[in-house]
Amino acid sequence: MTDNSSPRLLDGVRVLDMTNVLSGPYAGYQLALMGADVIKLEIPGTGDLARQLGADPRLSGENLGVSFLAQNAGKRSVTVNLKHASGREVFTRLLGEADVLLENFRPGVLDKLGFGWERLREINPGLVYCALSGFGATGPMRERPAYDQVIQGLAGIMSVTGTPDTAPVRVGYPVCDSAGGITAAFAVAAALHRKLRTGQGAHLDVSMLDAALTGMGWVVSDYLVAGREPVAMANENRTSAPSGTFETADGQLNIAANKQEQFETLCRVLGRPELMSDHRFRTRDDRKTHRDALREELEKTLKTRPAAEWDEILLPTGVPAAPVVTVPQALRSPQVEHRGLLHRLPSPASGGGELVLLGGAAHVDGRPLAPAGPPPRLGEHTDAVLRTLGYSDTDIARLHQEGAV
Repeated sequence: MTDNSSPRLLDGVRVLDMTNVLSGPYAGYQLALMGADVIKLEIPGTGDLARQLGADPRLSGENLGVSFLAQNAGKRSVTVNLKHASGREVFTRLLGEADVLLENFRPGVLDKLGFGWERLREINPGLVYCALSGFGATGPMRERPAYDQVIQGLAGIMSVTGTPDTAPVRVGYPVCDSAGGITAAFAVAAALHRKLRTGQGAHLDVSMLDAALTGMGWVVSDYLVAGREPVAMANENRTSAPSGTFETADGQLNIAANKQEQFETLCRVLGRPELMSDHRFRTRDDRKTHRDALREELEKTLKTRPAAEWDEILLPTGVPAAPVVTVPQALRSPQVEHRGLLHRLPSPASGGGELVLLGGAAHVDGRPLAPAGPPPRLGEHTDAVLRTLGYSDTDIARLHQEGAV
């Protein structure tokens, strides 16, 4: 684990993050990891719903739910009540100094509060406004509520997940939230590049459903281009065989011998050269047609050794293969440790201690992306930020008393 300071590619960029739960906070977290000053705007008293979510009731009771902690490190928390006139004035001042506004309300919520795109552009012509929602700001489904599992179902992801007998099955992590969040962060970065060149702001409309479908790759292309409807195939790869998960003596091993030479090498390493000349397995298409028979033959040999041994044997051969592991095993991987993906931070919880969080997936100039600080307590930075906006201590006390912040 590492606590190295992160490269700051977005140094000097201020982001107002009005998002909740996962997709939006994940987008804001990616921008914070890149060095942006991300101010998380939250409702006084309650804040982000994710503050109440997670596997540790003690942390949830402190408005520091595990789900919140995972996506909000390095941000500053400011509370503001947009239903109060003074709160709207605070928001207006914040907008005037911001580069980016990121929100994941249902379409139209900000308009009703008096901050639609035209008003935002009037306040700050160079503002990059990114609205992330389940279905986007237009279309017949724009008003529908959306959570990750709902999007997985509507994108067809669940229909191709599991076995033919068990599908549809939800992917085991919020893949659509992540896809939507990373799409939003990428769009914001691209819009900031244009702003740097031209001074022009942008209105970005990001749909989780769109992001999910565009991320499905050949599963969608098989249908659009080849006219073949995707189906659930468990751990098999529809485009090749042997390419899937195979039983060993003590667990499962992923093997992706997608090329002819990889298949032939696999047969030799397993001591099964006769499979290369078997009429059922000679070509790629032959193997796809007879994938069940090929699996049966390969597992006769694979079941004679543990997965870790086969991993060591196959590693120098060029045949892509690796054991199937648990999340704790993955996090303890020497590769993950070497890449500096995990970061130790002081916990904001009342009991203190240490917090371990994931950083970013990219390295910049040889350094991993790390959060600049721990996740904020609700409203932790409100007074300090208000002072930078020109509010006096007397003004700030009044805003608190009125419930505006």
